[in-house]
Amino acid sequence: MSELILKGKACKDASYELMNLDTDAKNKILKSIAESLKQAQDSILEANQKDIEQARKNERPESFVDRLALDEKRLDQIIGGVLQVVSLPDPCNIVLDEWDRSGLHFTKRSVPIGVIGMIYEARPNVSVDAASLCLKSGNVCFLRGSKDTIYSNIALVSAMKQGITNAGYSEHFVELLTDTSRESATAFMKLTDYLDLLIPRGGANLIKSTVENASVPIIETGTGNCHVFVDKDADFQKAIDIIVNAKCQRVSVCNACESVLIHKDIVDEFTPLLVKALKEQNVIMHGDEVVCKYDADMIPANEEDYAKEYLDYEISIKTVNDVTEAIQHINKYGTHHSDVVISENQDVVTQFLNQIDSAVVYANASSRFSDGEEFGFGAEIGISTQKIHARGPMGLSALTSYKYIVVGDGTIRK
Repeated sequence: MSELILKGKACKDASYELMNLDTDAKNKILKSIAESLKQAQDSILEANQKDIEQARKNERPESFVDRLALDEKRLDQIIGGVLQVVSLPDPCNIVLDEWDRSGLHFTKRSVPIGVIGMIYEARPNVSVDAASLCLKSGNVCFLRGSKDTIYSNIALVSAMKQGITNAGYSEHFVELLTDTSRESATAFMKLTDYLDLLIPRGGANLIKSTVENASVPIIETGTGNCHVFVDKDADFQKAIDIIVNAKCQRVSVCNACESVLIHKDIVDEFTPLLVKALKEQNVIMHGDEVVCKYDADMIPANEEDYAKEYLDYEISIKTVNDVTEAIQHINKYGTHHSDVVISENQDVVTQFLNQIDSAVVYANASSRFSDGEEFGFGAEIGISTQKIHARGPMGLSALTSYKYIVVGDGTIRK
């Protein structure tokens, strides 16, 4: 029997135990996982260093290495995320609705989904974030990371398994598929006998592959071509601060700004300020014919640039006639993730917030807040860019379904 089938079956069997644990039991497991991760710190960081060395040997860009890298501070943040999940309300067994009809009492109650498969790229924090959220919501987590993080993932999952068994429960509440071949990824996407839901986290190619190949129901978590529209009534300093933060605070994440739109009436005054601020951060700029006039180093933008998620110190800049054109551009080229309007004109703000078809829309704030922890959800499992079941940062409630409990007293249908 293959590793995939063997571990898939173990996950499914374990899910029936986990789904019936109460809040105290699940919190006990999570606290034990946090303790075990801390105890395994040295081995986890040592394993991560192997992944980093391999990435640099393969000439991966530094933005990729940044997503991959763990240090003591980042590991402490990951452990803190587990403990934060402990403090969050249990999303299971909540009565969502109840009523009486035809001599019956109906209750609609939240329940775990079952076994959640995670397929993801060079982000070892996902291993722990996903597992902790799944556990708190009563779901078994079956992880399939990339070959770029295999040493880190093995160390992290080994520590989590130790924490679970130390708490007295099945180590199969969390599993890792160590086969990182392309064939194993496709097979994982089709594991309908054992997976109830599949969540991909990564770049556009992974999302596209999952959509095209999966038989298991999926939730798309987004690539992020996030936009900032600077209106003619914008406060320029707010705009500069927000764009620099959204683009440069961490370039390798899906909620980073990749495109800026500037109202034509302020292009002469605002563009030089923006160019200066971005150059100070070593950002490569791709601009339309209008904005290219303001910097000799600016690269002429094409259609691909307007639709691109750079995940690096690069950005596209375009002028638009008004908020309506900005909305049309974003809805055409964006990925429905997180988009921003900067304006002191409330009518413009209202139109933008109402008409942009994205999971999260902001007025006068950075797109970098699109994050489960910033939303108060604890460590997120992803940011959904689709509309069915879950949208935006996905916290605990997004990992539950519901069932109807119907109680009668010898009641029959006439």
